[in-house]
Amino acid sequence: MRKTLIGFMVVLVFAVAVYFRLRPPSGPREVAYAGSREVTLWSTTAQVREPVATVKYGERLDVLGRSENQVRVRTTSGSIGWTNGGDLLSADLWQRANDLQAVVASRPVEARGHTRSISNLHVEAGRDSPRIGQLAKNIPVDLFERKVADSPTAGAAAEKNAASAPTPEGAEVRKEDWWLVRAHLPDRSSVAGWILARFIDLDVPAPLPDYASAAAMHVVAWFELNRVTDRSGEPKPQYLLVGNRGAEGQPCDFTMMRVFTWAKQRERYETAYVESDLCGRLPVNLVESAAPSSSVLFSFQDLGNGAPEERRYRMENTIVRHLTEGGSEPVRRKHARG
Repeated sequence: MRKTLIGFMVVLVFAVAVYFRLRPPSGPREVAYAGSREVTLWSTTAQVREPVATVKYGERLDVLGRSENQVRVRTTSGSIGWTNGGDLLSADLWQRANDLQAVVASRPVEARGHTRSISNLHVEAGRDSPRIGQLAKNIPVDLFERKVADSPTAGAAAEKNAASAPTPEGAEVRKEDWWLVRAHLPDRSSVAGWILARFIDLDVPAPLPDYASAAAMHVVAWFELNRVTDRSGEPKPQYLLVGNRGAEGQPCDFTMMRVFTWAKQRERYETAYVESDLCGRLPVNLVESAAPSSSVLFSFQDLGNGAPEERRYRMENTIVRHLTEGGSEPVRRKHARG
């Protein structure tokens, strides 16, 4: 009788162990989201393993367990597998990424471009900020806001191949530009975040890059102000360019502005208005006037006097005037070749 009882207990313990090992997980310990374009789930953490499923950026995953840097997750369809923790975003980080999407949805686009190389998206400006995604080369981006952040010198810890690195204690720091962008992904979805400015090539409309280069102007943003017709009656856009000279990390978003208008007789763009003593802050706000249709107002904040001051301008056809409290300043025109 005693042997029978002992045998029964052994079988019961074994059955219970098998049950808890094979039963479906009861509930997630936490929630995470796929943080790379494609995240592969594997059958085990061992070197010999098989892929179980593939999830796309932003898909919700239930976290079932962890083993060092490996995380066991369950997809919404019920697939269970292991993946690297670096490919996941926490629920808090995912919410912050969604908050950035809401921010850019309410702001005007200051410029457009594309990624120059594989680039990391961060939740804030700065290399120490958590990464919320990685963009491939040639991904279109809309630019909204510029910030300056500290970075170690190239010899101390450069960001290579878009890999983030914190600043070592005591290392010399320099300033570098960051942009808040909205990236348009190949699957037609979008994601917002902060990216190093040097990883972006701006898509400035031709022939404006040549004109800016001739003026030693680094373009920061540009805007179509209005349109006039050429000799054949075709519409020609006229542009405002803002930019600066010198290295990145400057306190002003832009220090120069130029308006390029279409000269109908010469059939080319010409520099019609120039200011080079600004400390401008983005955004540049554009408002079309009710009449005439070719009239437009634009403004921005200038910090040149130490405190924010709104500078307002009106453009009618090819004429630009700086508006003041008592009216407008005399027209400042400058025709330039090219």
